Amino acid sequence: MDFSESIQTNEANPTKQIFILSGQSNMAGRGGVDKHNHWDGVVPPECAADSCKIFRLNAQLSWEVAREPLHHDIDTKKICGVGPGMSFANAVKDSAGAIGLVPCAVGGTAIKEWARGGHLYENMVNRARAAVHIGGEIKALLWYQGESDTASQDDVDCYKGNMETLIHSVRADLGLPSLPIIQVAIVSGDQKYLEKMREIQKGIDIPNVVCVDAEGLQLKEDNLHLTTEAQVQLGHSLAQAYLTLSVAQN
Repeated sequence: MDFSESIQTNEANPTKQIFILSGQSNMAGRGGVDKHNHWDGVVPPECAADSCKIFRLNAQLSWEVAREPLHHDIDTKKICGVGPGMSFANAVKDSAGAIGLVPCAVGGTAIKEWARGGHLYENMVNRARAAVHIGGEIKALLWYQGESDTASQDDVDCYKGNMETLIHSVRADLGLPSLPIIQVAIVSGDQKYLEKMREIQKGIDIPNVVCVDAEGLQLKEDNLHLTTEAQVQLGHSLAQAYLTLSVAQN
């Protein structure tokens, strides 16, 4: 697979509609990755590359044609597979135009690790700023995270405040006070606290923050990560949520 097809300048390239992809492993994508940490390489048609319309910001802060796995040079401690980003982009490209995906998700990370000032948060914000600088306008943050915060009652109790702080911090630091944020209500994690976490995620009440429920999507044998097909479905749900939110704003 050739990941070298990079676009170093903005000449002759349209301004991109930027979508930040962040959170943990189900956003980074584990679809098609087996228990031996091997990705099967299967890319569904809904996740196909589009060299004219869908790009991603690589680890070197250059635009390149987006291809699965989107997070291969970002979430580097694990093997990445199919996530929701490409099916999302293919579903919104006709409405949004040229898409610029900014992958930032890292597997196994808890919400406290995404606090302002920490490496994960600052890397996300810096990558988003770089994407704007080299040609784009930020349209939304897609957030799928929380499985790592189902380990204890204390983690669950702190989640709402930490997530709301993250939302306000990102909006402030990007200078976008109404930035649309679409978060996913998780469907895996410690069963003892899973439903409480889902209630918290679905109950966050901040303007231009909406929740897509992953309930019913198929998990792999590890009972933690979404299958490739489930990721395709999730991408479509995220796209529908974004398009609906866009209509409401206009």
